[in-house]
Amino acid sequence: MASKSVVNEAHEIQLAIELVNLGARLQLLESETSLSRERLLKIYKELKGVSPPKGMLPFSTDWFITWQPNIHSSLFLNIYKYLQEHAEVHGIDALIKAYRLYLEQISVSVGDEPVLSLTRAWTLVRFFEGKMLTFAKCCKCGGHFVAHTLDLHDDYACGLCHVPSRAGKTKKAKDAETELEMVA
Repeated sequence: MASKSVVNEAHEIQLAIELVNLGARLQLLESETSLSRERLLKIYKELKGVSPPKGMLPFSTDWFITWQPNIHSSLFLNIYKYLQEHAEVHGIDALIKAYRLYLEQISVSVGDEPVLSLTRAWTLVRFFEGKMLTFAKCCKCGGHFVAHTLDLHDDYACGLCHVPSRAGKTKKAKDAETELEMVA
């Protein structure tokens, strides 16, 4: 009979707590820890005060290719790959450290959600490891950006060098512009 290690269980609980605090969904917790679903539910409810959100995880690679998500996904994935290659950090530890560094690099207003959630970052890594997504080098700036593996990448121009005409025309940006006009 295999005995359970109290130290291993404590490590798993600490990992679950860290992931929940970063915004992980229940499916991510179940995949990355060996704790029971019931235990994870209790941890989630205790930390957040509510039940975890229900529904499917993002499963399409297309979200990561659109303009703003692509820039954020590329930033995160470059950090993640750097940590793996140069800091020799791997697995869930690399994901957590890369996501924390990503959050430090972007400016998020109080109450706003980052463009790339932890669950989407985890999904992105899985798509990348499954060779559904890859890096494409921008022919103008030389940066590496997330792209579909089977797309042609010869003359790839990133979303920063070739900004789409509708970029930044979100409802939030429009409301902020209207507010400025009213003040002036």
